[in-house]
Amino acid sequence: MANSNTTQAIEALAAEIGENIYIDVAKWHLYLTEAHLHTTVAEQVYPLIENNELNEDAILSILRQIQVPLGGGRLKVALLELLPMQCQVSLIDLLEEYQRNR
Repeated sequence: MANSNTTQAIEALAAEIGENIYIDVAKWHLYLTEAHLHTTVAEQVYPLIENNELNEDAILSILRQIQVPLGGGRLKVALLELLPMQCQVSLIDLLEEYQRNR
């Protein structure tokens, strides 16, 4: 049952992330849902939330580790490099609010 609750919590968090956070490619805003990255981000940050270890450095480290394939996989770029600063701040705020409201 706890696993089901965790899965639902990650899905809810992923939906929130996907609808609000985007990558910027040539001034096009590609929301993480559309890029199929929202679940990956949620799965990576959720343990920080569960363990009360959520902080900016940990979040940025996770975003650095998530590699986004471009050009059919010929190039991989860290998700952190594709997020505008405003989206990085929004993501941190979103995660902090999610943790407070848990």
